[in-house]
Amino acid sequence: MVALASHPTALPAALRAAQPLESQIGNTPLLGFTRITAHLPDTVHVYAKAEWTNPGGSVKDRAALAIVRDAINRDLLTGGKILLDSTSGNTGIAYAMLGAAKRFAVKLYLPANASPERIAILRAYGAELALTDPLEGSDGAIRAARAELAAHPDRYYYADQYNNPANWQAHYHTTAPEIWRQTHGTVTHFVAGVGTSGTLMGVGRGLKAFNPAITVISMQPNDPFHGVEGWKHMATAIVPGIYDDRFADRDIAISTEESCEMARRLAREEGYLVGISSAAAMVGALRIAGELAGRGEPGVVVTLFPDNAYKYLSEGFWSRP
Repeated sequence: MVALASHPTALPAALRAAQPLESQIGNTPLLGFTRITAHLPDTVHVYAKAEWTNPGGSVKDRAALAIVRDAINRDLLTGGKILLDSTSGNTGIAYAMLGAAKRFAVKLYLPANASPERIAILRAYGAELALTDPLEGSDGAIRAARAELAAHPDRYYYADQYNNPANWQAHYHTTAPEIWRQTHGTVTHFVAGVGTSGTLMGVGRGLKAFNPAITVISMQPNDPFHGVEGWKHMATAIVPGIYDDRFADRDIAISTEESCEMARRLAREEGYLVGISSAAAMVGALRIAGELAGRGEPGVVVTLFPDNAYKYLSEGFWSRP
């Protein structure tokens, strides 16, 4: 066996050029489909960004990185301040990952009914967790985080993902240009669910900057008491400050039931094991693609898969036929 010299310059150039964690965020693959889109004509195409390939496992790595970088640049995370925010899981995981890498503490409020996998991941990264009433959903976590900040304002940097413009700007500067390049400028429709609304607002604005004719469609749960983690039913929720309800060209409602069914179909027909919000996004994308096909219009419909299913495998719907 040949031993490597101990001096770093003896390492192969490829190893010396290995990139830090944050540089691995973004530039995610664009997925195509075979069986689920087989009913569509050759003139209508559906694609999805595989955001689980980010190191924290979700699209929220993008927003969290932008929020953290902005805070560091403005000296808001100095003096041992703790990053505080509410989360349904994925943004919290991204904060916790970055906190571990950059050496700042993280405290998160999240609903107690967040999937056990998400809670376990957050604890593995060393984040401090405060679980809130599941019946109050993400809004209850928001209120609890704000109360904590009010009680101890000097202890925290409040990241405030629902109102922080760095959230949507992350997608304007990264996700939108990626979609434009990957589709060679042929994208005609972008479809995204709304939670914080950062993805919808950022990608939508970014794509319209490339081509104002691109149609942007927002998706929401069809019921306040839904099971699509990370999404908000805006009519009954605390509305994020970064959300503009006049921006999207159209809004469509998606049910939890059809989302769970689509998750099973994507796993069993396409080999993509995706999360519930990803499956809901596919339901919406296929709906738009079907409408285009019905009108005899061509189109390139792009959506985004926020994460894979590894944080949701404890859900009972996977075992259904």
